[in-house]
Amino acid sequence: MRPLLWLLLLSLPLVGCTCHSTHSTEVGVLTRRAALGGLLGKPGVQPEVYAPGATYLFPIFLTDWHTFDVSLQNLSMVRDVKKGGDRSHEDDLFFKTIDGNDIRVDVTVAWAVDPKRAPHLLNKVGESTEQVKEKLVRPACRSIVRDVLNSLRSEEFYVSEKRFAKAAEARDRLAAVLEPEGIMVRQVILGEHHFNPEYEKVIRDKKLAEQNSERMRSEARATAEQVKSELQKAKGSVNQTLAAAQGALDTAKLSSDAQLFQNQKQAEALVAEKKAHAQGVRKQNEALAGSGGRALVKLKIAEALAGKDLVFLPGGKSGVGLQTLNVNQLLQAITAQQAVQAAPAAAEKPAEPAR
Repeated sequence: MRPLLWLLLLSLPLVGCTCHSTHSTEVGVLTRRAALGGLLGKPGVQPEVYAPGATYLFPIFLTDWHTFDVSLQNLSMVRDVKKGGDRSHEDDLFFKTIDGNDIRVDVTVAWAVDPKRAPHLLNKVGESTEQVKEKLVRPACRSIVRDVLNSLRSEEFYVSEKRFAKAAEARDRLAAVLEPEGIMVRQVILGEHHFNPEYEKVIRDKKLAEQNSERMRSEARATAEQVKSELQKAKGSVNQTLAAAQGALDTAKLSSDAQLFQNQKQAEALVAEKKAHAQGVRKQNEALAGSGGRALVKLKIAEALAGKDLVFLPGGKSGVGLQTLNVNQLLQAITAQQAVQAAPAAAEKPAEPAR
């Protein structure tokens, strides 16, 4: 009996209690009712935040329990319901651009509940994450994002850099409004946009014309670059041809100069040779002009007559007389003739100075 009594005593504090749990992505918030004059604590929403993935015991009938999903949430406001929007009907943002054209834009906002601010959200906004989205996040996003986007001109919606800049601006402005309330804004994503069909056709035609114009400018630049490249190639070919011709000209000039130098040297050698030969002849003539020359002439005549038979032929009109050959007279006549020939040369030769 005693163990059973102890078990009953231990279970007495648990009588009249209830269990509350939180999932892995949830936090819990406790609310105490004003019963019993506040003997169990201050009534109202409690500031304590109960961590995810746990179970808690609280007195039954005296407390209320609420949970908030703190995982990343997406508020999808899209035109096509097949793309998984939050509504079963068209829910995209509809507004006018700064230049007065009607436009519709799909917008997705990524956000999450700040766990530390869950008691504040329960006290001021709603009892769940879904209620917080509908009462706070959705109205703020539709209003602020629309105000940011309607500052764009119609054509600027086709410029990705402009859209990204406005999406970042919308996120910053949403964060400034929602983060003090316990909502963390992660990202604003701009999806498809649609103008009036007639205006979209005008925009498409204009963009197509701009693309064609840009394509033609690109082709013109490419053609100009190609012409420039071909011109450079032609200049290089001409320069190469000129360099080859200049090289051939220099080679021919060097060859001609070498041949001229060689011919000059050969001519100088030939002149020197002729001068030497003439000098030798002159010296020989000078030597022959003296007595030695006469002796040499006599010697040559004697050598020429040596061994020759001398024949005396009759002379005179009757043919009876005999002509005799006086060799000495012949030599003297030859010597006298040489002396006469050498006299002008001796007269032209300058006289040697007296020593």
